Amino acid sequence: MKMSDKSTTKAIFASLCANYEGSKKVREAKALMFVHQYELFKMKKDESIEQMYSRFQTLVSGLQVLKKSYVAYDHVSKILRSLSARWRPKVTTIEEAKDLNTFSVKDLVSSLKVHEISLNENELAKKSKSIAQPSKGKSSKALKVIESEDESPDGDSDEDPTEKMAMLFNKLEYLARKNMKFLSKRSGYKSSKKEDQNGCFNCKKPGHFIADCPDLQKEKSKDKSKKLSFNSRKFRKQIKKSLIATWEDLDN
Repeated sequence: MKMSDKSTTKAIFASLCANYEGSKKVREAKALMFVHQYELFKMKKDESIEQMYSRFQTLVSGLQVLKKSYVAYDHVSKILRSLSARWRPKVTTIEEAKDLNTFSVKDLVSSLKVHEISLNENELAKKSKSIAQPSKGKSSKALKVIESEDESPDGDSDEDPTEKMAMLFNKLEYLARKNMKFLSKRSGYKSSKKEDQNGCFNCKKPGHFIADCPDLQKEKSKDKSKKLSFNSRKFRKQIKKSLIATWEDLDN
């Protein structure tokens, strides 16, 4: 339909150029657009060398069609400038070791692909190492604490392998002593003159008050030891449960 009214080959060719290439102004506008894209060309984040070079070839082909082609030196320099930050050492090495005026684009792309393989292998090795080391250390520490908990008897022993248990026991002993002093003062204030004359209200023996009664002190010390042993067993079980849960999460 478009060629039906054309009688000569020259007219047909001119019509095809006008339809598919556009007029002179259209070609100039497209050329300026491709030149602008060429100057701002950059390698995208997480983009491989193959993907970057495919985009670059499409851009260069468009420039060649519009008769705005560049020389090989321009293409090599542009690719080196467009690479991301992790390629800086490789770019410096190429610029110092190679003559960019005689270095072809194919050789440059091949060298970058080889370097990309080594970069990917190093990154994978670093990631696997950074993931494996913390998990291994935490799991082994949890295993050691669990084994020591299993080996230690659940009896009246107040010894604990962790510093938290020791700190907790020290605080409990301090509070117990402070509580006993407070109770002794209150009981001393409430004792009457009749109790002072008759002796101890607990054991009925003269010579001491109820706050200083040895029988009462023995009962309090027994209650204290039972309470401490109960708290230590309860705290030990809580730590054991939390360590087992942490170890299972690390293994997963």
